[in-house]
Amino acid sequence: MVLIKPDSRLKHAGMTNNRDFRVNKIKAAVIGVGYLGEHHARIYSSMNDVELVGVVDTNKDRANEMGAKYSTRAYYDYRELQGDVQAVSIAVPTILHYPVALEFIKHNIDILIEKPVTTTVDEADILIKEARERGVLLQVGHIERFNTAYRNMQKYIGRPRFIETHRLGPYVGRGIDVDVILDLMIHDIDIILSIVRSDVVDVKAIGVPVLTNHIDIANARLEFASGCIANITASRVSRERIRKIRIFQPDTYITLDYGQQSMGIYRRIIENNTARITSEDIKLEKEEPLSAELAAFVNSVRKRSAPEVSGEDGRDALRIAIKIREDAEKRLASE
Repeated sequence: MVLIKPDSRLKHAGMTNNRDFRVNKIKAAVIGVGYLGEHHARIYSSMNDVELVGVVDTNKDRANEMGAKYSTRAYYDYRELQGDVQAVSIAVPTILHYPVALEFIKHNIDILIEKPVTTTVDEADILIKEARERGVLLQVGHIERFNTAYRNMQKYIGRPRFIETHRLGPYVGRGIDVDVILDLMIHDIDIILSIVRSDVVDVKAIGVPVLTNHIDIANARLEFASGCIANITASRVSRERIRKIRIFQPDTYITLDYGQQSMGIYRRIIENNTARITSEDIKLEKEEPLSAELAAFVNSVRKRSAPEVSGEDGRDALRIAIKIREDAEKRLASE
């Protein structure tokens, strides 16, 4: 999907942002209704406190199909949105995140932008600055933050010393406008940064293109100022689907499966001067992470509260992802 370049034509009266959201439904739209954008439209259309006022895609057949499916109006150019649009999900190709998001921010429309937030850190900084100056909400779609397993894991985190993640999946032919680092690994980078909360002091990485012109499988080792080490593996050419993280800290080992939304905790217990290991499977109530993410976004829009995953969070994950890619590409070039 390719969107028309944004310009100053986004002038419709309907694009003004009515900030009194306390009573009325939030009027939302989805920009880009490919595979992921459709799920945004599906969930918005089912929310009692949201009115899905439009879906936008330059593929007219796709826009019409999604508009009919979710009982809303189809648009082929986001600048033609009619009515009071108060919040949008942006699910266009990564290279278009920055210009499309900036256009909505400049017209005081709250945005949820899919990850990665932009293609460069400088672009992310501009979006953050513009949103802050206008009082516009900028949330980044790092969906694993809304996974039930991750949310329950938080209370068990102490001083992580070693973290290992695996995010593997088969080739699906979408998201290939970027490498696997920005496509998949960035999820785990964001989670790790939210857990460790320390500066990254060293990055080492290796990656290989397999089915595309970009790196399709990669491994990275991050060293933090706190002494914590993270080992991250991501692949989009695997036969299996795996999304797991293991966290080792003094006296505790935590294992989490994002796909199964399950978590286990292993603890060292000392009794009578003898150490033993106890294990516990944490019972979790499963919830669709994207539904939780959009509910949090709508709640922030309505209450004018800070988003759970900020533009700064998205930028920080992007910065590390770019460092990983640069190191991996440097190693490839030297071979």
